[in-house]
Amino acid sequence: MSLIHLFLLVSLVSLEADATTSFSSGSRSILRDIGSNDISDHKDNAVELNATNFDSVFQDTSAKFAVLEFFAHWCPACRNYKPHYEKVARLFNGPEAVHPGTVLMTRVDCAVKMNIKLCDKFSIKRYPMLFWGPPSKFVGGSWEPKQEKSEILVVEEWRTADLLLGWINKQLGSSYGLDDQKVGNDHLLPNISDHEQISQAVFDIEEATEEAFDIILSLKAIKSSETGASFIRFLQLLVPHHPSKRCRKGSAEILMNFDDLCPAGECSYDSGVNNTLRNFHICGNDLPRGYYMFCRGSKNETRGFSCGLWILMHSLSVRIEDGESQFAFTTLCDFINNFFMCDECRRHFHDMCLSVKTPFKKARDVVLWLWSTHNKVNERLKKDEDSLGTGDPKFPKIIWPPKQLCPSCYLTSTGENIDWDHDEVYKFLKRYYGEKLVSSYKKKSAGGVSKEEVVVAAAEEMSVPRNALVVPVGAALAIALASCAFGALACYWRTQQKNRKHHHNPHYLRRYSSNYLVMNTFSNIESEREKER
Repeated sequence: MSLIHLFLLVSLVSLEADATTSFSSGSRSILRDIGSNDISDHKDNAVELNATNFDSVFQDTSAKFAVLEFFAHWCPACRNYKPHYEKVARLFNGPEAVHPGTVLMTRVDCAVKMNIKLCDKFSIKRYPMLFWGPPSKFVGGSWEPKQEKSEILVVEEWRTADLLLGWINKQLGSSYGLDDQKVGNDHLLPNISDHEQISQAVFDIEEATEEAFDIILSLKAIKSSETGASFIRFLQLLVPHHPSKRCRKGSAEILMNFDDLCPAGECSYDSGVNNTLRNFHICGNDLPRGYYMFCRGSKNETRGFSCGLWILMHSLSVRIEDGESQFAFTTLCDFINNFFMCDECRRHFHDMCLSVKTPFKKARDVVLWLWSTHNKVNERLKKDEDSLGTGDPKFPKIIWPPKQLCPSCYLTSTGENIDWDHDEVYKFLKRYYGEKLVSSYKKKSAGGVSKEEVVVAAAEEMSVPRNALVVPVGAALAIALASCAFGALACYWRTQQKNRKHHHNPHYLRRYSSNYLVMNTFSNIESEREKER
C-alpha cells in the first residue's frame, strides 16, 4: 500500500469517528431535549416502591385501599401502559388528587436487582401485573396463585385507564370518572344568594357524617356505657331521618351489630380484628371523599366539617315528628357533648342545651331552637373572627336566613335588632333543609366533579312516615336489608310509639347529660329488642 493510500485510509477512519461522535452526541442531545419537554418535567403520581420503602409506605398511608403494579422498565408493554396507570393515579395520589385518601396507587420495578426477592414473594410471572387490597395486607405480605381467602386480589381488568378505573369503581361501589376535577377554592358555590344550591349539601352531609364517625374511631371516643348509649341514640336518629339513603343503611347496619362490636359500651378498635367498628362505613366505602362542595370555604381551614355537621343537624330537626322532639333534642346535645372534639365549641353548645328548662313537645320548637342556637354561635364566632382576622372573607358569619333568601321571615330589622316572624322562619327552614336539600338530579357541579349517586327524590324522601324513637336495634336489620319495606315497618313502629306514654325527668332538664334519660332510653331499646326476639 502506498503512502497516499495509507493517508487516505487514516483520514477516512478519522472522519467516520468524528461523524459517529458527532451523531451520537447530537442524538443524545435530541433525546434529552425531547425528554425535558415531555417526561422530565412531568412528575409521576404513582408512588415508586422498592424493597427498602415497601412496608413503610403501606404502613404510613391513610388510604383505605391500594393498587400495586409490578412492571419491568425494559418491557415495551409496561412503558406503553404507564400513561394509562398515571391517568388513574392522578385521581387518588398527590397534593392535587381529586379523591384523596381513597386509593394509594403504587409501582415496583422488578428489573431492579434489589426488588427481585420482593417480586418473587408475589409470584410475578408476567409484566405488568396488578394487585388490589387494603394497604395493611401488603405489609410483609405475599401472594400465591392458588392462595385461598386472601384479601389481596389480582386486578383482572386493567389494560386501559377506563378499564382499571371501572374495576376500582366496582370494588368501592363508586362512580369516579377520568375527567373528574378537583373542587378547588376557586369553584365556590354562591350559597348565600342562590336558593337552589342547598340541594348540593346532601353530599356534604354524607361527608360530615362519615368524618364524624372517623373521628370517633380515631380517638376511640366510645369508652363507656354512657358514650355507647349516646352513640346508639344518635344512630337511632340517623336510621329514619338522615337525608342520604346510604347513610341510613350504614347507620342501621352499625346499630344492628353494636352490641357485638361494643359490649357494655367498650369497643375494640384493633384494625387487625375482624369484628370491630373499623370494618363499617356509616355512609359507604367511597367516603370520606376528602372535600366539601356547598360547605367549601375560600380557605382550606374554614367551613368544611363544622358547616356539614350543622346542616346535618338542621336536616334531622326538620324531619322529626312531635313525639320525637325531646328525644331528638337530647340526642343532638349528647352527641356534640361526647363526640365533638373542639372543646370550647362543645362547652358553649353544652351550656345552651342546659339552658332549656322545659321539655320539647313540638318538633317545630326543636327546629326553631336549633336555628336560634346556630345564630347565637355565629354571633359569638363573628366577633372573635373579626378581631383576629381568622374568618372566611368570602363567607363571613351572618344571621340566618338573610333577607335575600327569606324576606317574609323579617317583621322589622333595625341594625342588629331583628324582629322575626317565627312562623315564616319555621316554614323556610322546613323547606330549605327538607324539600330543597333532597332533590333528584345527576349533573356536573362547579369544577366538573361528577356526582357519585342520584339523590333520592324529594317526594319519596318526605312522604315516608318515620319515627326515631320506635326504631329498635334489632329492627335495623329490616331497614338495612329490605329498604323497600321501610315505609311499612316505620308505619308499624310509629303506631306502636303513639300508644306509648312519654315521661320526662325534671332532673334531666336541669342537666341534660344526666345518665338517667340516656340509660332509660337504652333500657327501652333493649326491651324492644327482647320483644322482637
